[in-house]
Amino acid sequence: MAYNIRKVGVIGSGTMGGGIAMLLAGVGLPVTLLDIPAKDTLPGAPAVKRNAIVLDNLNKLKKSRIPAIFHPDDVDRVTVGNLDDDLALLSDADWIVEVVVERLDVKQALMAKLDEVRKQGAIISSNTSGLSINAIAEGRSDDFRKHFLGTHFFNPPRHLKLLEIIPGRETDPALVAFMHEFGERTLGKGVVICKDTPNFIANRFISVAGGFATAYAIDHGYTVEEVDSLTGQIVGRPKSGTFRLSDIVGNDVSVHVSQNLYPAIPNDESREILHHEGTARVYQFLLDNKFLGDKTGQGFFKKVEKDGQREFWPLDLKMLEYVPPTKVRFDSVGKVRKIEDTGARIKALINETDRAAQYVWHVHAFYLAYASRRVGEIADDLVSIDNANKWGFAHELGPFEVWDAIGVRETTARMEADGYQVATWVHEMLAQGCETFYRRHPSGIVTGVYDPAKKAYVPLLADPHVISVKNLRGMNKEVEKNAGASLHDLGDGVALLEFHTKANALDEDVFKMFDRAFVRLESDFDALVIGNQGDYFSAGANLFVMAMAIQAGDFAAIEQMIRAGQELGIRLRYFPKPIVAAPFNMAVGGGCEFTMASQRVVAHAELYIGLVEMGVGVIPAFGGCKEMVRRVVNPVMQVQYAEVLPPLQKVFEQIALAKVSTSAMEARAMGILGPNDRIVMNKDHLIAEAKRTAMDMVASGYTGIPRTKVYAAGKEAKAALTMGVYGLEHGNYATAHEAKIARKLAHILCGGDLSAPTWVDEQYFLDLEREAFLSLTGEAKTLERIQFMLMNNKPLRN
Repeated sequence: MAYNIRKVGVIGSGTMGGGIAMLLAGVGLPVTLLDIPAKDTLPGAPAVKRNAIVLDNLNKLKKSRIPAIFHPDDVDRVTVGNLDDDLALLSDADWIVEVVVERLDVKQALMAKLDEVRKQGAIISSNTSGLSINAIAEGRSDDFRKHFLGTHFFNPPRHLKLLEIIPGRETDPALVAFMHEFGERTLGKGVVICKDTPNFIANRFISVAGGFATAYAIDHGYTVEEVDSLTGQIVGRPKSGTFRLSDIVGNDVSVHVSQNLYPAIPNDESREILHHEGTARVYQFLLDNKFLGDKTGQGFFKKVEKDGQREFWPLDLKMLEYVPPTKVRFDSVGKVRKIEDTGARIKALINETDRAAQYVWHVHAFYLAYASRRVGEIADDLVSIDNANKWGFAHELGPFEVWDAIGVRETTARMEADGYQVATWVHEMLAQGCETFYRRHPSGIVTGVYDPAKKAYVPLLADPHVISVKNLRGMNKEVEKNAGASLHDLGDGVALLEFHTKANALDEDVFKMFDRAFVRLESDFDALVIGNQGDYFSAGANLFVMAMAIQAGDFAAIEQMIRAGQELGIRLRYFPKPIVAAPFNMAVGGGCEFTMASQRVVAHAELYIGLVEMGVGVIPAFGGCKEMVRRVVNPVMQVQYAEVLPPLQKVFEQIALAKVSTSAMEARAMGILGPNDRIVMNKDHLIAEAKRTAMDMVASGYTGIPRTKVYAAGKEAKAALTMGVYGLEHGNYATAHEAKIARKLAHILCGGDLSAPTWVDEQYFLDLEREAFLSLTGEAKTLERIQFMLMNNKPLRN
């Protein structure tokens, strides 16, 4: 049968269930969210009381420190209810997701009820993190079992990439394929198909390999801070490391998972690590004192106020007391820190000899050997194990990718010499002369992977939805390059302009590459995509260069830079061939301005974009002020008798408060993204989708757009905005310098001191931006702000 998902039911409204519901609502699906009825309420009680649990959980999601909701309007797609009164609301759902307590009896009882109310062919899934999928579906109807599977999201569901799909014995293979596609394309997830084994793939590794990292630290006298520094960014993992991660997840959750896993894996030769005496002693201390981590405000770390400063004191794993923080330094780490390639950095580190190198070696030796022994049990292929570890925990490399990087043959011998058993199939692979798990083209592009069952390499087919910039280089598709940017040939007449400065800041080299891109567009290409695959799309203008020019009094150079940025923005907007920006993650300041200047935008859903120049004491001057007025104020004022202050106030507040979107959906509501711009859920697909949009524009005969005018509201509107600034300053909500910047911003947004509202050329606004920016760079307090940002990576209020 053909599968479609148009309406979803979610059962369980806690952090995970509510997060899944809001993810689904965020992609436009109507969702019914059910939970148990509130205690001491009876059927017929007012819905607000009867459904208090689900309503309270939704409110918590709205206030979550890590945004769980793409846009506030998403909540309107969610219908709430309770399991006693409203189960029938699920009768027309195409997909029902169970996210209740991790108890087999509870899940089985719920599935029996769902079997009665679901429509024929409706998809049913469990978000269990480790219970048997086949056991949960035991006793259900044939149609139920055919349409039942595990869909294991990771918390928080909006942000973590991994989705483990676990088919049951009778699950329709067509359904598995559909859910794989739906998870990847619609929800933006990295999907891994798992076997129905305890804790599946990712949680099996984090429990056992993570348990070893903790146990080894306790046995060998490493501190909490040392371990987190050695299991974080230095080895290509998040800076949370090991113990900070446990605090984030919840120390009670870590204990619960380990306790449940131990009896479920009697044949796992490493399961005793889950009952390590030293680890158990530490966690029992934490649980006895309710030091559960972030949710209780204390765990392996404790916040301490000292001399007016907040410090995070780590737990001494031997004394079980909190101790003052120390600066962790290791000679070996200092030697390898600047090695850019993560695999090469790990290889260099494990070949050092100090305590840090020993710890990293033993943790990796256990981890990689354990991965080899799980092949065939939890997954048949190496790629699934690698992807589950990367996508589930934001690791740069999976275990087999790490092993390739550090050398399989030499480290296999070292592992076994140190007591870490490597699976027989690895020895067989090496005996065949296969030196790596992945086969690579001389360019570095992965073309195949070793299959232990076939005892040979099998091809890895390229995903047509994914374009890798790294692979473009390997295929010699880089047609222009300088220190700050590159131009690549994406094929089909489309070029890619990639920034590769620090934080992808915009500097002279980036501007030069834009010039080269325009030249090549005239002769060699039909369209341009602006994008990259770094950590950020762009952090804006290079502040260091700006600070140096200010200190040197070289205001002519600053003016030249601003003119160049403004001219580039106009050229991007009106160029007669398609130009598509593909922003993601951070796109602030100039990164935001050049995004808005592009003719179309294809944005990743996780887009944190805004005009933040106020934080460094200036105003947007690459056309950002002009563009926000054009996007937000113009449409309103094209209607006769419209009131200008509401849209003008919106623009003023966004820029004056340096507001940054929490998603691409919010960016659209802010006016930064337009109605014709697209939002892509899967970041891996972003450049390919931007290319597709560019090609569609070419196919439709795009030849550019006519010049537009911008609404200048004049001095009366300016007076209204500056009156608000006066109130903020004298109410001590804004400093004198902030008020000065805000008054200049009001002057620009209103078109200066025009005696009456009028429509003006874009250049008029650009001139106002440039004049204000130059005057502010002459202020000592602006230089202080820029220097503080460079040193501390946060704004100064002065």
